[in-house]
Amino acid sequence: MWTLAVYTIKGGVGKTATAVNIAAEAARAGWRVLLWDLDPQGASGFYLRTEGKAKSTGQKLVEGSKTLMDVALRTDQPRLHVVPSDMSYRNLDLFLDAMSNSKKRLGEMIQPAEDEYNLVVLDCPPGLSLLSENILRGSDGIMVPVIPTTLSLRTLEQLNQFIKEQKLDIELWPFLSMIDSRKRLHRDIEESFDKIAPKRLKTEIPLSVIVERMGIERAPVRAYAPTSRPAKAFADLWYEVSLRLPPYYRTLAARRSR
Repeated sequence: MWTLAVYTIKGGVGKTATAVNIAAEAARAGWRVLLWDLDPQGASGFYLRTEGKAKSTGQKLVEGSKTLMDVALRTDQPRLHVVPSDMSYRNLDLFLDAMSNSKKRLGEMIQPAEDEYNLVVLDCPPGLSLLSENILRGSDGIMVPVIPTTLSLRTLEQLNQFIKEQKLDIELWPFLSMIDSRKRLHRDIEESFDKIAPKRLKTEIPLSVIVERMGIERAPVRAYAPTSRPAKAFADLWYEVSLRLPPYYRTLAARRSR
């Protein structure tokens, strides 16, 4: 099983849209996918029509009285389950801090899911916190959406610095999100991004009202706009991510999805 986080310090960069669409594309490709919404706003659950079905699960998961499989819900997308968030997640740092293994607890909660799923996707809240450190320690890969602004680039630098300071063994995979190539600043950042982020994902997600419609359609982009540029971009992004996974995981996923 592979754990993939969609995370950055900054909010408003398209983390949830990415997490939902990447999870849906992986499921469409045959992976058995669990999407865990760690943000108390609960947007992933809303997009996948599972909002309001989780009741104070954050503390129960951290303390171990519930497992991810106990609270995972089916979605309209085949092979895609979701653990929706609820308002108890606003205290997740406090729940984690009360544990003796507070910096590694998230990874321990994810590990038992390997018998049920090929892939766990984490939709992460912004910021730097104990939860953030758990995410960085408990994930196998970190997708980092970067919008084409100087502030978003600065937060990418801050995240890289935090990882170095904490001596964490994790690789960041930044990619450009909400790109509008008609804007000069966006084009300038596109041209310089290889130098800024040499391990970047090459696929870019365009700025589009089609992505914004996820809140109305309450579904991944492919479900309501399958031939659109954003749908193709998310499919390409998942394919690019899948190529970075070790061959063992790709083979395991293919075997389990038969």
